[in-house]
Amino acid sequence: MDPVLVLVLTLSCLLLFSLQRQSSGRGKSPLDPTPLPIIGNILQTDVKDIIKSFTNFSEVYGPVFTLYFGLKPTVVVYGYEVVKEVLDGEEFSGRGVFPIVTKVNNDLGVIFSNGTKWKELRRFSLMTLRNFGMGKRSIEDRIQEEASCLVEELRKTNGSLCDPTFILSCAPSNVICSVVFHNRFDYKDENFLNLMEKFNENFKILNSPWMQVCNAIPAFMDYLPGSHNKVIKNFAEIKSYILRRVKEHQETLDMDNPRDFIDCFLIKIEQVKCYLSACILCFNCLCFYWGNSTSQVRTTWYAI
Repeated sequence: MDPVLVLVLTLSCLLLFSLQRQSSGRGKSPLDPTPLPIIGNILQTDVKDIIKSFTNFSEVYGPVFTLYFGLKPTVVVYGYEVVKEVLDGEEFSGRGVFPIVTKVNNDLGVIFSNGTKWKELRRFSLMTLRNFGMGKRSIEDRIQEEASCLVEELRKTNGSLCDPTFILSCAPSNVICSVVFHNRFDYKDENFLNLMEKFNENFKILNSPWMQVCNAIPAFMDYLPGSHNKVIKNFAEIKSYILRRVKEHQETLDMDNPRDFIDCFLIKIEQVKCYLSACILCFNCLCFYWGNSTSQVRTTWYAI
């Protein structure tokens, strides 16, 4: 068959599918911006200033409206009072689906999972972290130790001009490492530098316009070249390192004397073998690092 004819038929099918899906979705939603076939409302949205676009939409369509990014409908809730009302309940406590993240973590871990599994993991993780001082005064010792190391590292610049972003991001990362791995890393440690590099690179890529395109058309993600493949590769390397550390902990585990979060999780695995696994533990550790990006940004802005 002529390749051109195949392409035309494929695009026609996609167009019809898009029109059918969007029309059926709009029948159940309030008055919304009219999406274009296949690409949805992408052209009506300024990706460089999406807040301004949401403000303009809310002025026309009200505080609740639906946008299509590709074939995927997204309900937008705009305004403090409406957001507060919506989030005040279990119905909206779940996480959205991000195809690239689902591909990487298989819906495991605390951040991007949902349902009963998420609730149990969250409850266990919070309890364990509190036992190691998170949210209490006892965590101050770890923070003060890291603050001293950070000051010493900054002194090495001898007052010369430098970009402190990376050094400042190392501090909260090391506090988390001390809870998860039972030790902090030297700022020149190769494993630590590699982990930081991979996470920072992934953070930038995942917030790029290209990643929004990939999440909008996930069916084509496996066949497209681009930076999303780098995200998958980076996460595979990070996962490999964490699994090595988990194996080291398994070999020296003392059931009566847990040293860190990994030990507590391994003990829980022994107690509830039908539910937990080392793989879930790995992705839970990944989630802590993922959440660490927020702490890094805050530390940098506080310093500025």
